Amino acid sequence: MSLFDRDKSAERMPVALITGFLGSGKTTLLNRVLGDPRMARSLVLVNEFGEVGLDHLFMEQVGGDMVLLQSGCVCCTIQGDLDKTLRDIARRRQAGETPPFDRVLLETTGLADPAPILQLLLNHPMISHDYRLDGVVATVDAVNGARQLDEHQEAVKQAAVADRLLISKTDLADIDTSARLRARLEDLNPGAGLYEIVQGDIDPALLFDSGPFDPSGKSNKVQAWLNAEAHDHGHGHAHHLHHHDRSRHDSHIGSFCLTFEEPLDWDIFNRWLMAVRASWGDRLLRVKGVLNVTGESQPLVIHGVHRTFHPPTLLARWPEGDRRSRLVFITRDLERSSVEESWKQMMEEA
Repeated sequence: MSLFDRDKSAERMPVALITGFLGSGKTTLLNRVLGDPRMARSLVLVNEFGEVGLDHLFMEQVGGDMVLLQSGCVCCTIQGDLDKTLRDIARRRQAGETPPFDRVLLETTGLADPAPILQLLLNHPMISHDYRLDGVVATVDAVNGARQLDEHQEAVKQAAVADRLLISKTDLADIDTSARLRARLEDLNPGAGLYEIVQGDIDPALLFDSGPFDPSGKSNKVQAWLNAEAHDHGHGHAHHLHHHDRSRHDSHIGSFCLTFEEPLDWDIFNRWLMAVRASWGDRLLRVKGVLNVTGESQPLVIHGVHRTFHPPTLLARWPEGDRRSRLVFITRDLERSSVEESWKQMMEEA
């Protein structure tokens, strides 16, 4: 009997979080993709309809806070707290009171720290019953992005926790400015897919299915979601952990990946992870991993933000050819060596 639940994520509504600093192109992006018929059966959560340029799109009012677009998308304004809106939408969908939709696109405000929203999606029992975090997309302004990263911690965190980074307004920035920003983002978040867009022109499919939970069971999604190798530079070993040096990034934010060659004893690993969360929870911007646990034939996925972690779940299958455990940390003011040393201490005590 497994200690862990099988992956039930295919039964939950996938949520793509769209974040990015003020003026970075979130509204233009939404305005563009909402007109695409491939976005049919999508629910888009925005703060106000007026902030999204929908004037040219045919709209049918289906509720005080909800409109149906010609493309088949549903737009809904966030009423009060996000968790209240999500729970109300789930109830209305279950009761057949909304047009049908299969996925959610959630836009944050430009000044938002994405962490509280990620925490809500990862581990609020009433939310995770109906929704799952599919991935995080962040827009970055090619013209003003570097200055925003210099001056605003929120902009750095938005970019650092993203699974996919969209550099907007590249048509307005000179080549050198765009190249420097791209290099900076690659260093800040080496595991994220990076795309340049003009006027929000992007394949809407890139906004979805960036998480590891693939209903079809395809294992390549796990590797793309984790992208563990991108977080490591150099070579060497520390006990059975692969050790790689990585410098600190913008505004004290960095990333690294711990790789475990042998299957993990879950009790020991879980005690260690609980200790890491207790000691450094405030510094953990995002943690995500795929684990080979003793006694389990399927990979175990964990991910969390600060001290909030999604309950571990078993995926259908392993990525081909590699069953090492990999754990990616995106941190603020937390050295890799401190985390590694805590693991060594745990193993010595075990």
